[in-house]
Amino acid sequence: MELQNLERNFTPIDRAIAMMDEALRLATGQAPEPDRANPAGDLPAADLDEETRTHVAGLMRINHTGEICAQALYAGQAATARSEEVKEEMSLAAREEIDHLAWCESRLEELNSQPSLLNPLWYAGSFAIGAVAGLAGDGWSLGFLKETENQVEAHLQDHLGRLPSEDQRSNAILEQMKEDEAKHADMAEASGAYDLPQPVREAMRVASKVMKAVAYRI
Repeated sequence: MELQNLERNFTPIDRAIAMMDEALRLATGQAPEPDRANPAGDLPAADLDEETRTHVAGLMRINHTGEICAQALYAGQAATARSEEVKEEMSLAAREEIDHLAWCESRLEELNSQPSLLNPLWYAGSFAIGAVAGLAGDGWSLGFLKETENQVEAHLQDHLGRLPSEDQRSNAILEQMKEDEAKHADMAEASGAYDLPQPVREAMRVASKVMKAVAYRI
């Protein structure tokens, strides 16, 4: 029997169990294999002093945590989205974000560092937010996706300015991530995303600042 037919026979409990399994694997640092090659490729590793290495690791840990949050947001939105089209778009974005997650995790290993110890907490909170966004309706859910990606794109641009220029590997990863985030925001807008109210956008920025401040160190 084809996999697609098997998936159609999944009960809500089956899907919930699969979702929890995926959440546990992601939140505990067991990222799936990426579909695309790492943008860092064969670029040379920079000879970073300890202070710089720690700084770069902190930035990459923030980006890894951001991808954990993205996976949770998309999972929550897909779980409560009303149309199959929106569910598929959320799933597509999530699959591409898996690449980002794996690339950041690989770079952290190269820097002799580790992901945030609070990733299970970040995942749980982000899933809840995504589920609420999905319940609000597909237009609002897509609007939340668009605003999230716009803010992430700006955050990546900031990190690119804070990375040492000689660290070609980290720079290459963030450049590709930034390009993908812009594409996801465009996809959401083309699909009918609503513009979020200013207070909601500001609340998202505040939450992001808290996450970045904590994930940089823990």
